Amino acid sequence: MASVVRFRSGLVPILLLPLLAACAGSVQAPRSAGTYKVGNPYQIAGKWYYPSDDPHYQETGTASWYGPTFHGKSTANGERFDENDVTAAHRTLPMPSYVEVTNLENGRKLVVRVNDRGPFAKDRIIDLSRRSAQLLGVEQAGTARVHVKRIYPKGQPSAVVTAAPPPPVTIVPVGDIFVQVAALSDRGRASNLAAELSRFGVSNISSTGTGFYRVRVGPFADETSAAAVLAQLQAAGYAEARLVGSKPTA
Repeated sequence: MASVVRFRSGLVPILLLPLLAACAGSVQAPRSAGTYKVGNPYQIAGKWYYPSDDPHYQETGTASWYGPTFHGKSTANGERFDENDVTAAHRTLPMPSYVEVTNLENGRKLVVRVNDRGPFAKDRIIDLSRRSAQLLGVEQAGTARVHVKRIYPKGQPSAVVTAAPPPPVTIVPVGDIFVQVAALSDRGRASNLAAELSRFGVSNISSTGTGFYRVRVGPFADETSAAAVLAQLQAAGYAEARLVGSKPTA
């Protein structure tokens, strides 16, 4: 008799149990840092998946999201799923690992932490937590065309990533208050800095019209929310970061 494991789409017969200690459909468990796991090949709905520690992984496809139904249940590496954390499910990447997700429909980028398996619907390549979907502007539509690239955030090793706390992204970007980190004359440098800042929230670049490019995080609904991220940025070494309105000067 085939073993049964509960994934995003419900109960599915498995021909080869991938040795996932606890999957998204198991009973609620205490919050845990989980364990590092790549996993064995496994089969879902007649299709085989081959987990691997691919350091150069990147792929373009469709993102979806999951939340309330799985909130508080165990992820595939034994952590407790929190729909308000900036996390995601992936079919083959190690757990945990980090990826940069770019919403190709609105340009937003976000670093998320992979700690679960899925999605298994046709053509979908990543299943975002509800919080991740909000930050990337995916929640309302339900799906979006995205580019996913494996990365190694500052302070993480360039090989296997062990269990670590998620990036400190805590704000859903709405409103007209920003945290401006720099105004640079080199667009390439500005783009690189914006990519680095994506772990703090939605980062963006805008031209001043005078040859400079503002690099900002936001927008935020109020100064309290923006100030919390400003403190995180300054603690991370971005000493020149400051709060600005929707039309800051260079």
